[in-house]
Amino acid sequence: MRRTLQIVTAVFLALSAPNALRAQELIDRIAARVENDIILLSDIQDLARYQKLVEGHAESDSQILDRLIDQWIVRNEASAAQYPPPAPEEVDRSLQRLKSSFSSPEEFERRRKLSGLTIEDINRMLASQLYLSNYLDSRFRPSIQIDPKAVETFYQTRVVERAKSQGQEPPTLEAAREYIQEILIQQAINEHTEQWLKESRIRLHVERFLTDGRK
Repeated sequence: MRRTLQIVTAVFLALSAPNALRAQELIDRIAARVENDIILLSDIQDLARYQKLVEGHAESDSQILDRLIDQWIVRNEASAAQYPPPAPEEVDRSLQRLKSSFSSPEEFERRRKLSGLTIEDINRMLASQLYLSNYLDSRFRPSIQIDPKAVETFYQTRVVERAKSQGQEPPTLEAAREYIQEILIQQAINEHTEQWLKESRIRLHVERFLTDGRK
């Protein structure tokens, strides 16, 4: 995702100079205040552009704001824990995976230009995504235990059935076990994360100022 919080002045106002006030341009505005931090409208717009690049469409401004608030919760705890940022090599691998998800390098470039994002913008967002996801993985993975029966059920209902539907020979359970375990671990991490965020939102002081934009 991108920079979720910026501790900057959102609107420049000359309180004691009416002429200057009329001449000033609205640069940005605050979409929400989260505890003592702020989320800017430009943060929402940046994430919308990234979603359009990756998914082909963007969520509503309100939905994106919810995502940015959740990111604030994760980032705040990760920062307090002094969790390290991803290595440049990890960010680069993530960028290469993103590029490979498009039909061709030319298609990636076309979509990137349409989004208005630079490679630097994308790298920044990928670094943010990695930082948050890596932290959540480190926070919840150690406590997750996968039942062997869950692996066997996933194998029979997902792996075998999918292979049969495509007229292919399914891999053996042992060959697929590590892959299946990782999928189930990621599902469990997502479930733990959502429950934790739900509990954290209740304790969070948030003021929302977003009143217009895309619905």
